[in-house]
Amino acid sequence: MSTTETTNSGLVDQQLMDCIRSCAECAAACEACAKHCANAGDQAMAECIQRCLDCATVCLACIPLLARDSESYKELCRVCADLCDRCAAECERYDDARMRACAEACRRTAQMCRQMAG
Repeated sequence: MSTTETTNSGLVDQQLMDCIRSCAECAAACEACAKHCANAGDQAMAECIQRCLDCATVCLACIPLLARDSESYKELCRVCADLCDRCAAECERYDDARMRACAEACRRTAQMCRQMAG
């Protein structure tokens, strides 16, 4: 059994599960934020919509790689962390509770993914 294989014991295993959970929560927050921005009908929010959708897509892509302890998850987690940071920065430009919640989820996930990327 590898040290990162999913079990209920060990720090690495808990860290892996926390990252999977964070990626899922971030993807959901980004999808909700993108819909919220689209419903606002403000063309100025187009960049935010795109960043949220890109972030959600990459967060979801990380989950199966993490779950199966793929040797590629570290590379994708680095990309995910960068996209999460960019999405958070864009969402933080607006004074909106839903967008702030998205930014917070993105910041948490960026931190988790950086830890997993080593």
